[in-house]
Amino acid sequence: MMQILTFLGFTILVAVISYFATRNTEEASSDGYFLGGRSLTAGVIAGSLLLTNLSTEQIVGLNGASYQSGLSVMVWETLAAIAMVVTALFLLPRYLKGGLTTVPGFLAKRFDTTTKTLTSVLFLSGYAIVLLPVILYSGSLAISGMFKIPELLNVTHTQSIWICVWGIGIIGAIYAVFGGLKAVAVSDSINAIGLLAGGILIPIFGLLLIGNGNILEGLNSITTAHPEKFKSMGGPTDPVPFYTIFTGMMLVQLFYWGTNQQIIQRALGAKNLEEGQKGLLLGSFVKILGPLIVVLPGIIAFHLFEGKLENADSAYPMLVNKVLPDAFVGFFAAVLFGAILSSFNSVLNSSVTLFGIDVYKEHINKEATENTIVKYGKIFGVILAIVAMFIAPLIANAGSLFDYLQEINGIYSIPILTIIVVGYLTKRVPAIAAKIGLVSGCLLYIISQFFMQPYFVVTALEKASERGITDAAALALIEVQAYPHFLDVMAILFVLNIAIMLLIGKIKPRATDFIQEYTQQVDIKPWKHVKVAGLGICFIVIGIYVYFA
Repeated sequence: MMQILTFLGFTILVAVISYFATRNTEEASSDGYFLGGRSLTAGVIAGSLLLTNLSTEQIVGLNGASYQSGLSVMVWETLAAIAMVVTALFLLPRYLKGGLTTVPGFLAKRFDTTTKTLTSVLFLSGYAIVLLPVILYSGSLAISGMFKIPELLNVTHTQSIWICVWGIGIIGAIYAVFGGLKAVAVSDSINAIGLLAGGILIPIFGLLLIGNGNILEGLNSITTAHPEKFKSMGGPTDPVPFYTIFTGMMLVQLFYWGTNQQIIQRALGAKNLEEGQKGLLLGSFVKILGPLIVVLPGIIAFHLFEGKLENADSAYPMLVNKVLPDAFVGFFAAVLFGAILSSFNSVLNSSVTLFGIDVYKEHINKEATENTIVKYGKIFGVILAIVAMFIAPLIANAGSLFDYLQEINGIYSIPILTIIVVGYLTKRVPAIAAKIGLVSGCLLYIISQFFMQPYFVVTALEKASERGITDAAALALIEVQAYPHFLDVMAILFVLNIAIMLLIGKIKPRATDFIQEYTQQVDIKPWKHVKVAGLGICFIVIGIYVYFA
């Protein structure tokens, strides 16, 4: 009962604070609703960025990956810091100069309306079919496990997932659809503090348990017992081999932190460039500490459970139940619930934005007023939330959620990143090149990962079986060597798509150079310390890799 009261108390507190902080925000206009009135400051941007990114699919998924492969999976966290620095220095100044509400909005100016619409549809498809359901399902697994919903309500595990999915989905939709970006951002900032505090407590209590009350002794025990788990450079059979940092990994990070609407929308809402850059860099610095929350607990779980868990993704929930004192369970569940809501309502809010600005206004009602755009965006958000709530429980057998999410996202992430990079770095590449780049990028990735890759892997394993190879380690190596890693495929297609677009631009260039105009919606004077701070963050990341190499 105390756990439930603590959970409800903290959750209601966040809702009340968010209401009072946003009740005077003008949300009848698209800027007011979609971008919080272009009034977000550095602290709010950083907190919202971190909470939008850090949710159960990452906390549970990455800790499950570290349970299996150790510290090498921290690349998803540490390299993100460098991508955020690049975004602050290169992309954000250009976004704010153009007064963008959505990333595809730039593509309409640089190429044409069709390119913008195609990109928005790609974003919306990925959000509706993959991202929103995965967030709901992984969050429901965590909440159901922490509160033991099947036993509490006397229902089956499947029924408990449905209950949690709809509970999370309805509350998240209320935040995102009826509150706008500022309500999302403020609640994110409050939960960010709780999540960082609660997230740090898990490895602390875990190390205290291992070290019999001594954290350093606990850390020494696991590093001594499992030195192979503390290597920063992943091997060929690890989820992220070290060399992929220099192929597709950085591209994935740049897409996510620099062009993904659900993330960059926080920075687009900055009151000026200085606040946006400070927010991104503050978030990137905290991101370096991310492995303490999303990697180290998985290694601690490996030690405590002696590597005997059947499902690696259960490592984190089981560790929480084992090491966290009962008095903290309700609070941490509330914070985790906030993280789940954050990711869900952030994606939903971005979907509403994309639909309202890039689809409804552009193709359904060109004469729509600001109020009408927001109204129909909200209706679309409700429909999208309901669709996601129906799909979420159906992905129970998707395998490793984190790996599944990253690979599927490749369908649209690299093509979109390609046309944005070419759009900003060239002046004469025409709209037809962007359309071809989008379509070819999506189709080639689908053919590669869902047709060619399974064929080559099955063929290689069949040949291994014919040779009498049965050793699990040998078979795993044969499997990964049968076809390029999906991050390598992304890098190959990125280069190929750029080459195709440049070739088209050479053969049939635009009639005139593209020149970006300054809309003067916000001040774009950069923060005077942005380059020094960014360089410092990059050196810290490199130092971490060198230390753990």
